[in-house]
Amino acid sequence: MHSFIELSKIFQEKFNVRHFPEEPSSLYNSSQYILNLGGKRIRPVMCLMGNELFNEINSDVYNVATAIELFHNFTLVHDDIMDKAPLRRGVQTVHTKFGEPTALLSGDVMLVIAYEYLNKIKTHYLPAVISIFNKMAIEVCEGQQLDMDFEQKEKVSFGEYLAMITLKTSVSLAASLQVGALLGGAGLGNQRHLFEFGKNLGIAFQVQDDYLDAFGDPAKFGKQTGGDILSNKKNVFIDTCTGSGYRTSGQRTEKFIAQ
Repeated sequence: MHSFIELSKIFQEKFNVRHFPEEPSSLYNSSQYILNLGGKRIRPVMCLMGNELFNEINSDVYNVATAIELFHNFTLVHDDIMDKAPLRRGVQTVHTKFGEPTALLSGDVMLVIAYEYLNKIKTHYLPAVISIFNKMAIEVCEGQQLDMDFEQKEKVSFGEYLAMITLKTSVSLAASLQVGALLGGAGLGNQRHLFEFGKNLGIAFQVQDDYLDAFGDPAKFGKQTGGDILSNKKNVFIDTCTGSGYRTSGQRTEKFIAQ
């Protein structure tokens, strides 16, 4: 069994190639741009981990993991446009650097190439893998829409927030584990257990991300501080009724009012 760090290095070696044609360069260079910025690659590594629990890692798993990472970056490009985010991983977002029309197209083509990678796996796995992948993709879009809808609401309950981040973030981590396990030969019971584990892990990940959005160091976090507040987004660290929240300094936490 490999550690997360070891699997991350293995995946990076496979993934760090050009995934797009050379021309038209104005389109494909913008798609490759966001991939070259790096990232944690958590979802594809979880796919490899799910597989290795049941079998040796094979080419099918690498293709699915690559498709998952391309899909994730497609969502980031479009999310940044919707959120008007100027920074991603500490540098200009795709739409800031290349313009919104090109960014939309570069995200779209990443999604198409993701399906091309899925199409490379063994045919007897394909229906189940496509089903899991499509369900994940639909739910991520649903979560993003809820996130935007919440910007127009004065009050959002914790339950509504939890449902939104489950769709927007955690289902992709959960599906990554599940599909890796599927390709390793896991039965439905084990797939469900791993999906639930991945879902809870994804919720914890998003809560931490929300905290860093409000209070993180942009030099380390790579994003604009307070982006959620500026966009009127709702998260667990912002009181949705008053615009107040909580800031932490050392060991002391104090309430503040957003200006």
